[in-house]
Amino acid sequence: MCPHSVHAVIAVKSLDSAKSRLAGVLAPAHRSRLVLAMFTDTAAAAAAVEAIAGITVVTPDPAVAAAAQGLGADVHPEPAGAGADPDGLNTALAAAAAAIRSQHPAVGVLALQADLPGLCPQELAAVLAAAPTGSRALVADHAGTGTAALFAPAGIPLRPRFGRDSAHRHRADGARELSGDWPGLRQDVDTAADLAAVQSLGTGPATTALLRELGLPYRVREPVTQVCGPVATS
Repeated sequence: MCPHSVHAVIAVKSLDSAKSRLAGVLAPAHRSRLVLAMFTDTAAAAAAVEAIAGITVVTPDPAVAAAAQGLGADVHPEPAGAGADPDGLNTALAAAAAAIRSQHPAVGVLALQADLPGLCPQELAAVLAAAPTGSRALVADHAGTGTAALFAPAGIPLRPRFGRDSAHRHRADGARELSGDWPGLRQDVDTAADLAAVQSLGTGPATTALLRELGLPYRVREPVTQVCGPVATS
């Protein structure tokens, strides 16, 4: 794949309603800060990949929008009603992908989850290098049931099917599943066990700094900053 031929899109809901399954580990205000930190690390990792020419963030939250703009990302408004729609994530991602393609028809679109604080840029570079040119591709999450990333090459609609059992839904809709040793990409964070797992991998600087600040009892284990190798170029 040629450099600068991909645009990433990330959807982030309102911070005050995010990550309710971490309620037993983090207070509400700390959950909001964790979501923002994880998004920051995810977007920063994507921005470090040479093949990714731009990032669009879909969000109704002003703090997320400000963080996105600080990272040089574009902000796309959340479609009306998407926040209350059970399928709102897919609506938001599809709308952003369509807006990107209206301006840049020849780009591939990479939809990423926003809670990948252990993501390393070379993992995304490897995914893009492995992605087929004639069909959509997905990377399953650590559980094998969800989708960490969905890629649609130029000329092919994104058609996101995120949600429960999304890996199966994407495969059933024609996306090819990619295999690879990409633990940071696959490790999203929804539960306390997920948080422990990603800390064992190492997290990006924003997430690591926040977890160190919070301390016990919220700290699951001693935070360690990720160590990423060089980013492969295509």
